[in-house]
Amino acid sequence: MRDVIVVGAGGGGPVVAKELAAFGLDVLLLEAGPHYTDPRASWTHYENDANNPLTGFLRFGPSDRDKPAWLREEPQNSYVLQLAGVGGTTQHYYGNSPRAYRGLFAGYDGPDKDAYDTEHAFPFPYEELVPYYEWVEATLPVQTAAMGTKETVFFRGAEQLGIPVQTTKDTLRDSYRPQENAILQPGGTAGLTTDPARLRYPQATGCTYCGFCLEGCMEPIKAPRNQFAKRSTDNSYVPMALTASAWSREGRDVTLIPDAFVLKVHTERRGGRTVATGVTWRDTRTGERHREDAEVVVLAGGATETPRLWLGSGLPDPNGWVGRGYTDHFLDGVTGLFDEETGSSKGPSSAARCDFPGRGALEQLGLPPAMQAFTMALSDSGIRGRYTNGRGMQGPWDGRAGRVLGPELKDAMRNGIDNLVNILILTGDDVQARNRVVLSAFPPDEHGAVAKVIMNGRARTRRTVDNREFLARKATELLRKAGARRVYRYDWAPLLLHVHSSMRMGHSPDDSVLNADAESRWVGNLYVADNSALPNALGGPNPTLTTQALATRTAEKILTKHFGGTPWVRTGTPTPSTDPRISQAL
Repeated sequence: MRDVIVVGAGGGGPVVAKELAAFGLDVLLLEAGPHYTDPRASWTHYENDANNPLTGFLRFGPSDRDKPAWLREEPQNSYVLQLAGVGGTTQHYYGNSPRAYRGLFAGYDGPDKDAYDTEHAFPFPYEELVPYYEWVEATLPVQTAAMGTKETVFFRGAEQLGIPVQTTKDTLRDSYRPQENAILQPGGTAGLTTDPARLRYPQATGCTYCGFCLEGCMEPIKAPRNQFAKRSTDNSYVPMALTASAWSREGRDVTLIPDAFVLKVHTERRGGRTVATGVTWRDTRTGERHREDAEVVVLAGGATETPRLWLGSGLPDPNGWVGRGYTDHFLDGVTGLFDEETGSSKGPSSAARCDFPGRGALEQLGLPPAMQAFTMALSDSGIRGRYTNGRGMQGPWDGRAGRVLGPELKDAMRNGIDNLVNILILTGDDVQARNRVVLSAFPPDEHGAVAKVIMNGRARTRRTVDNREFLARKATELLRKAGARRVYRYDWAPLLLHVHSSMRMGHSPDDSVLNADAESRWVGNLYVADNSALPNALGGPNPTLTTQALATRTAEKILTKHFGGTPWVRTGTPTPSTDPRISQAL
């Protein structure tokens, strides 16, 4: 019997695995997708090869790319952008690591408290999470993003908005700043040359400005895995988990099994209570099934797969909130065309932001060419609002919101993507019970019933819609003031890549699945450590850092409650994931 089984090696699972392995626990980490141990041999920078949702190496599917991607049912116009594989969706994230806004935590009493979804607040104060933020920020590490031309253009517009520069980790008011991101600053010749011979480790360290964050980071050439620039968990927490005995005095290396799709969580009755006892998983390459038992089981398959596994296992759901509250950031995009060089495709892909607590945030967004065209053609308004669907909103942007296609798209792209500046709109969304994950009535696949994601993108609360419109107008204003000669707004259809809260923790047992320790209310020894555990949309900031801080706190709760350990975050010193002992042990 293991001490702990963690299901899912994405953004949160490896955090729990690494923290508990540091104290000598026997931890098994299971991941449904592949483990790319040598990315430079397996990956490319070709966008279709990487990002095609059906055949790309970064997809929700098995390691054998000759086999189809795993099915999900989406009964509406939407796109779930989540990945399988060690590192999960952090393999292609941009490393952005802002903290959540304070207004979404218990006890907040600021003058803007009515601007937040306090009905679904964190079940503890913001100050409770700060030490865990600091622990993760030191472990990854989180650093101020490297700056380039596109950031200069963005900041020029932000300054003209009349808001101040933010100089603290905590966001307290409307402000702009460089991103706090989990990408190592360039060192040596990185950022100073395009000569591949001079971009090898250790001559070059950190970010090499290649601009392909969305295709998975494998820079600098020849760097040890834990020294790759982008701190996705396959480059940070997973290497730490696999080498715990090398950097922690009490450490015990985690056992990682990729291509292991978990089919069922097992339970039994103990002392009048249902408790988790283990899992059954299927080898996606051979079809063989295996049973593993453990004292504690942690689910970290993501906001879609964790409720699917729960429901497929027949675990209790007495209040009906398993899978409910599927929440995103009601993303939208605005792009400005400039006559000057902006360097949009170069360097860390998203290195500048504006925050508007109570509303959401704006982020500069760099994209390679095909993804640039894709983002300009994704809309819920049809072609520039010409469909009779009641959308195609008008505002300070040029023309109606909607898809940019044909000669107009060619014109924008012919100017060169390095004459564009994209702004991603991250809206502070309210949690809504009707948006949810259920088991599909479609024929099951080899892993059981597939997930059906129900997300009505048009039926948002009045506050959420107002937040998005406010931010779209602010983004347009920023681009105009920065010198854009033309601005497009897209009114994106639901692009579900920042999804939360489908297994939410909360104060009330009436509308939450997890208690304040992220343990199931109805199944003992069963925890959740991915985005689904978040009680709300954080007000709009990117979720990964908060998920990882919460996962660290969950690991501490597990060690103290089940294994007689003592809390360490407030008294200990974190080991950075770039520690040379890890490099040597890999």
